[in-house]
Amino acid sequence: MYRKIGVPIDLAHADRMAGAITMAADLAKLYGAAVCYIGATTTTPSSVAHSPEEYKDKLAAFAQKEAQAHGQEVTTHVILSHDPTATLDDDLVKAVDEIGVDLVVMATHVPNMGDHIWASNGGNLARRTKASVCLVRAPA
Repeated sequence: MYRKIGVPIDLAHADRMAGAITMAADLAKLYGAAVCYIGATTTTPSSVAHSPEEYKDKLAAFAQKEAQAHGQEVTTHVILSHDPTATLDDDLVKAVDEIGVDLVVMATHVPNMGDHIWASNGGNLARRTKASVCLVRAPA
């Protein structure tokens, strides 16, 4: 049913994404699909990495750890952005299309008042790509 599963990862909050990561791994095993971890970083130093190259290495190390934990091959895709906060939705849509993802599994938060004003990243992906989108809420 699915050939390639994209998993957006925020390395600064990877510990809160365990449910989405596990679900993506389980679905990949069920459907024989490939998994691609997608991360976004700035071209300037951040709390996660001092450079895009360091971020790429950290995302690759994270993906390798998950590959070993779940017994499957994975790939990574790094989005370089001058302002990920402002451009993340557009960047994710572009990445999903470029990579050929047909299912996105991503972590989400418990809805709050801000969600009535600003649309969610997952909602934007569902509206703007051909990929199916599965949102996984972290336990409270």
